[in-house]
Amino acid sequence: MSTEQDNTCDILQLRKDAREIFNSGLLSADPANAIQRHLKLCKNILMVADTPFDLAQFEEILVIGAGKACAAMAKEIENILGSRITRGSINVKYDHLAPLETIELVEAGHPIPDENGRIGAKKLFDLATNAHEKTLIFCLISGGGSALSPLPCDGISLAEKQETTKILLACGARIHEINTIRKHLSLIKGGGLAKAAFPATIISLILSDVVGDDLDIIASGLTVHDTGTFEDCKNIIESYNISLKLPKNVLNHINKGCNSEIPETPKPDDPYFKKVKNLIIGNNFNTLIAARAKAESLGYNTIILSSLIEGETRDIAKMHTAIAKEVLKTGNPVPLPGCIISGGETIVTMDHHGLGGRNQEFVLASAIEIAGENNMVVLSAGTDGTDGPTDAAGAIADGNTFEKAQDLGISAKQYLTAHDSYNFFKKIDDLIITGPTNTNVMDLRIFLMK
Repeated sequence: MSTEQDNTCDILQLRKDAREIFNSGLLSADPANAIQRHLKLCKNILMVADTPFDLAQFEEILVIGAGKACAAMAKEIENILGSRITRGSINVKYDHLAPLETIELVEAGHPIPDENGRIGAKKLFDLATNAHEKTLIFCLISGGGSALSPLPCDGISLAEKQETTKILLACGARIHEINTIRKHLSLIKGGGLAKAAFPATIISLILSDVVGDDLDIIASGLTVHDTGTFEDCKNIIESYNISLKLPKNVLNHINKGCNSEIPETPKPDDPYFKKVKNLIIGNNFNTLIAARAKAESLGYNTIILSSLIEGETRDIAKMHTAIAKEVLKTGNPVPLPGCIISGGETIVTMDHHGLGGRNQEFVLASAIEIAGENNMVVLSAGTDGTDGPTDAAGAIADGNTFEKAQDLGISAKQYLTAHDSYNFFKKIDDLIITGPTNTNVMDLRIFLMK
């Protein structure tokens, strides 16, 4: 067998291994498995992690929530509690479904909220508002929950909230910044749901899709006191120079808050959170650990860089490829065969209007950086099965991708400049398409080197 044939076989094996590692990470984020690990029912005593709840003390049990993983989470709650559930309603992204018996399911828009989301959010709010001291509420929260539960405060229309979301996504704002503003435009976010439900007991089961697992940022903190302020919102808007782009009603609302003309979101010393248990049942780091275990079982010396990686996607790609090249050149920070794994969530600042997402852009930028490296593969994909406004979770590339595209008359650099990574990888058949995964714990990036 020639050297060229050897290299081709190596690349095919690396690609196969990368997909297996990603799938193992994805499996670890399964919502049903996460709930089973944290909830145990024995007669009327429900153990939620290390906290017991006597279900006999409650007159009704409600299930509400929002997020891409909520259907799968709700299904497992029904499996555990069965007929004990009185009623419920959850908001999920379109097509992120599961067969439910008692809990109503509302499909809605993501990442831009829509009217279905508003209707569903109103149902959640009404269920919470009508709860009483003998009510136990399970609040199921996962990634996407913020966009999927739009309930604008008085004076703000859904259209204005949609426009605000689009502007924030396009300007490169971090999710912490986006959700800080979302919370101050909402009746339900920033602890608003807990305030509406008080004095009911709330158990929030949370799949984290936020770097650092900040409870008040995941789904904009439906049942968590808000650490942000109207003044923070004003500073974010000024830092991205978007005040002239935002709807006037949104700016007026934030300015009123800064001037104490309208109340702040609920804070730590408010009573609404005394009977709330917020529990993270799954996160990005757990997924990285599962991916590492699979990589090591396949014979790779593996390092997890971090689950906390943020920043501009192209810059993060350059950092990762530099480390991967170092592995090939010196055997540091891991010897060959090597595997680099990382998580977190990067951003893409849109200065052109191509089609793609942060994972596809990461792989395209990486493909350019590793061009000519015969023994390297990169895969990056979102655990929710969606990357940007596309049907792809991400993409895969190797050291030959750049040259392969050139042979087809495709310029990787031009597609990267246009932020058109989806169409680039579609043309060379290297998209990662999983369909809805019914989970969401941010992104998983994998480099393999032999």
